[in-house]
Amino acid sequence: MLLISISVVVAAFFVDPIAQDPAYHRFVDQRRFLSIANTLNLVSNLPFVIVGVAGLLFVKRHGSSVVPHTQATWLVFFVGVLLTAFGSGYYHLAPNNETLIWDRLPMTIGFMSFVAIVIGEYVSVDWGKRLVLPLVITGAASVLYWSHTEQLGAGDLRPYVLVQFMPMVFVPVVILVRRDRSNLGWYIAWMIAFYAMAKVLEYFDAGVFSIGELMSGHALKHVFAALGPAALLSGLMKRTPVTETSE
Repeated sequence: MLLISISVVVAAFFVDPIAQDPAYHRFVDQRRFLSIANTLNLVSNLPFVIVGVAGLLFVKRHGSSVVPHTQATWLVFFVGVLLTAFGSGYYHLAPNNETLIWDRLPMTIGFMSFVAIVIGEYVSVDWGKRLVLPLVITGAASVLYWSHTEQLGAGDLRPYVLVQFMPMVFVPVVILVRRDRSNLGWYIAWMIAFYAMAKVLEYFDAGVFSIGELMSGHALKHVFAALGPAALLSGLMKRTPVTETSE
């Protein structure tokens, strides 16, 4: 698993630097309601608030019985989910590279704490706890690195792309190798599926909007991306008190 991670990281630096495409900020649905810019792209972040708050409340109330050794990691994860709503909302009020930083920072909290959760569930509780802070710092650093390189006129998204997609490679391998260590496997699979669908909807932003012009692909992306942590939360809620193994 470590070899796969290192190989992907090394391979990424044989790819040319990836600058942020200015066209990314030109979303197809720019309608205003009640004088709010890009209204649907903004309010479609509400599911992140619902899932984030629900997750925080559940872990605070029941974490000692369902995730007795990793409550802090789960709390970090749901904080990331909650902050994603505000970061994305702020970005969509005025989409540009400067506001995009605040959209991406909370997402990296979610991505990296999710990796720590998987490590804690499937590999080692101790390592899951030890790695959550370094992973979150690494995720934030990938965004700050991209922002810095953009200011220098040589934008490079490669570290951020790794932070976003490495879990999609690493997590399935961990689950397949140690599938008997946790009962969250199917919920994690649903989370990955929802996130993959969110990326498809984002890519076909204009095409989705052309179907009835009700919601754009990007607005629906927010909804499906929020369904990912919602699926994980549902698995946690169905869990009975569990004994975790430390290595």
